Amino acid sequence: MITTIALERRMVQVDLSKPLDISIPLRGDVSNVNAWYVEHPKIAPHTVGDYTGKVSLGASTNFNDVWFNPHAHGTHTECLGHITKAFHSVNHHLKQFFYDAVLITITPAPYGEDLVIAKAQVEQALDGRSYSALVIRTLPNGPEKLGKQYSHTNPPYLQADAASFMVSRGIDHLLVDLPSVDREQDKGQLLAHKAFWQMGGDVRYHATITELVYVPESIPDGEYLLNLQMAPFENDASPSRPVLYKMKTP
Repeated sequence: MITTIALERRMVQVDLSKPLDISIPLRGDVSNVNAWYVEHPKIAPHTVGDYTGKVSLGASTNFNDVWFNPHAHGTHTECLGHITKAFHSVNHHLKQFFYDAVLITITPAPYGEDLVIAKAQVEQALDGRSYSALVIRTLPNGPEKLGKQYSHTNPPYLQADAASFMVSRGIDHLLVDLPSVDREQDKGQLLAHKAFWQMGGDVRYHATITELVYVPESIPDGEYLLNLQMAPFENDASPSRPVLYKMKTP
């Protein structure tokens, strides 16, 4: 199904029958990806009195309760409400869902005791190009990311000047395969979040950060159409399903 789509910067053609899903599915057990020191998500039949919402146990329908935290338990998209005193809903601020995007692969660089995504690495990978969205795949990139337990592991993160550089290149939507763009323990500084949303300056209410994506090795670096699908939660963050499509100029 070849479709021509008008983006902000250009017209592109995509085959909508060939989606490349880069989200991590939610599983209701300990095999699910996890971060931020919370319990694993749970998906279980609703129970009340003698009723259990499971067909195999006699109910007419499967009727599950789901407990999860969007920041800890899978692919999620967040707005600046994640770090503000005032409430901001990602469902309110994200109103467009298709963007020209570029996928780049980076091996985080040593920085003291940490591993970081540095400005020079992003600048080299972009090579002067501008996009609405940037997807960063970090190496190593094995399938263990689908169920990795990130708490207390000090994962790689994004340096603040790299985030500022992305803003200067017109990137409004950042997607990473890490639990956060900031250090796991940073004493609440959240420097990369603040730089990307330009807190204290010309605040970028429309910009989003999507964390805990997974980009398989079978998807090569390059330009894509991004469909940033998201559940309509009135919250600072929502579970999301970013989907890439190969694109070409008609």
